[in-house]
Amino acid sequence: MRRRFLAAGLGLAGLSLSGCGDAVKPGQAILKVGSQKGGTKALVLASGVLEGAPYKVEWSEFPAAQHLLEAIGAGAVDLGAVGDAPFLFAYASGSKVRAVHASKGVGEGAGTALLVGKDSPIRTVAELRGRKVATGRGSIGHYLLLALLEGAGLKAVDVETVFLSPGDAKAAFSSGAVDAWVTWGSYIFIATRREGARILADGRGVLNGVGFEVAGIASIAAKRPQIADFLHRLSRAQRWSGDHQDAYAKVLAKETGLDEEIARLTVALNRGIPTPIDATVVAQEQKVLDRFRAAGAITSNPDLAQAFDSSFNAAVGP
Repeated sequence: MRRRFLAAGLGLAGLSLSGCGDAVKPGQAILKVGSQKGGTKALVLASGVLEGAPYKVEWSEFPAAQHLLEAIGAGAVDLGAVGDAPFLFAYASGSKVRAVHASKGVGEGAGTALLVGKDSPIRTVAELRGRKVATGRGSIGHYLLLALLEGAGLKAVDVETVFLSPGDAKAAFSSGAVDAWVTWGSYIFIATRREGARILADGRGVLNGVGFEVAGIASIAAKRPQIADFLHRLSRAQRWSGDHQDAYAKVLAKETGLDEEIARLTVALNRGIPTPIDATVVAQEQKVLDRFRAAGAITSNPDLAQAFDSSFNAAVGP
């Protein structure tokens, strides 16, 4: 089952692992890095931080965090960037992964939003009772939906949650097959700018905005120097992006096929700032896990302190 799911995830990505840059030199280490479409790869390419890296980076792109995490857990990819909610879902399911790098989103949660159609009669979260809402299982959208329902005095069972991949969720939302959609990143701007969708609520004041680079336990043991170096370069790229948003957006548009306006909006709202993994981060993530467990979405009760590897914290420095 695990192998079939991984194969499906790679198929959805439409890409196999492929090299980037010069051919591999004899004895040169290879670091396999996963990227959600328009994510880490676009940032790293735009900033040029991999120039001179003493190892080869092979990129693989995935449609969503769930597929990327499955690949990391199976050893097909060494590390990749995901939101906190999908990481916790994977860890709680027993996946052999660890968070090795954290970043704080500049949008303070606004990069994840609950959308309704432009002609929808729904005006409040409470009016979602009995309605169909699309999002990804275990995604940051799933977590935001649970939090918003709770804030409106509703429970998860009060809505019909339809778990779909981002592409399928967009299609269901555009066709009217679902009443609302909880999504993130460029999908928000595609829906609002191109289809007139309305933002009913977003993650500001609800989400902590933290994302993680996640690595497989076996990869940490086998490729620690390469992972540490890559995380340091990634942190440089994240800081670079603050003053070079247009340059980042141009590469993002090229990598994803987005028009540059939506790419610029996505960059402005979804950039991350590197931050150490410390007790505060772990405490924030415990609250996320507790809400998932309270809703019955996660049934295990893992020791969350073991999910984080702070030994790479030096990588967030200049």
